[in-house]
Amino acid sequence: MTQPVRPAVLVVDDEPQMQALLHDLLTDSGYDVATVADGAAMETALAERAYALVILDLRLPGEDGLALARRLREASAIPIMMLTGKGDDTDRILGLELAADDFLMKPFNNRELVARVRAMLRRSTELSTPAAVGEDARERYAFGDWVMDFSRRELIDPVGEPQRLTHGEYSLLEAFVRHPNRVLTRDQLLEITRGYDAEVFDRTIDVLILRLRRKIEPNPRQPRYIRTERGMGYIFAARVTQY
Repeated sequence: MTQPVRPAVLVVDDEPQMQALLHDLLTDSGYDVATVADGAAMETALAERAYALVILDLRLPGEDGLALARRLREASAIPIMMLTGKGDDTDRILGLELAADDFLMKPFNNRELVARVRAMLRRSTELSTPAAVGEDARERYAFGDWVMDFSRRELIDPVGEPQRLTHGEYSLLEAFVRHPNRVLTRDQLLEITRGYDAEVFDRTIDVLILRLRRKIEPNPRQPRYIRTERGMGYIFAARVTQY
């Protein structure tokens, strides 16, 4: 009988003890794990095979994790979990804004890390595996010149090209499109988009909002669609039609 394929995870951390911990922990949890110590080795590993997830330390020798995350995100939608030994929210927000999908501070709870990895891979698989549905059964919504195809889990830009979104960005935009012209608080958005799979802190939503505005707004500084309701949350100010 054919053995199930073990999802491949790449760990980028320069601490041998952390490499060993993550390798053993994730291997025991059913993943195919490779470890490297710096950005150059990471790029070599990614060129040699496909990975389902990258776990990236924030502080690395040479080029740091923030720069690596930015470059990786420009080329790929692969989920990125960032690790740091600092408890500074500034680092968390900066890392998420630059492209990380989740953030975990060292020292971490081993069971929590595994749970987050599973959640990230599950959401990533859902996004990359569109449902096989007939044309008549597709669930599509239009706002402005954009189209969201929930059946194919795609966002189509005004010229008809798919727009690359991380799973966090897609989930947030889906929440807005399904609840147009309604004020949603940060807590509501966190619950809708992430549930209890990831660490909850209000600024996560703010960062994802910034990233979405840069992708869909004609002028991100004066947003047309995703507007801030001060002291309340955000509202998706658009006429949404299903077709």
